[in-house]
Amino acid sequence: MTHLKSSHATKQILASYAAIIFGGFGLHKFILGYKSEGCIMLIIAVVGGALTYGFALIIMQIIALIEAMIYLNKSSEDFSNTYFVKKQGWF
Repeated sequence: MTHLKSSHATKQILASYAAIIFGGFGLHKFILGYKSEGCIMLIIAVVGGALTYGFALIIMQIIALIEAMIYLNKSSEDFSNTYFVKKQGWF
């Protein structure tokens, strides 16, 4: 049983919307506190996108949309347990 904080519920909604809008750049990872995962997504999107004429950015955006759907479909307690207690960085 985790201690559910109101900030976790707020971050769940904020990270979900950020993943939908700016997910290709990894903004939702930074919101959740995953700096290394966010940097990986940002570097792949910018450098890979420049080298592949935007194809890598599209792939990162698709990954972010999948993560946004996962975030939105989890209960607040399950979200808090998964991303703040267990520190699961990807999917």
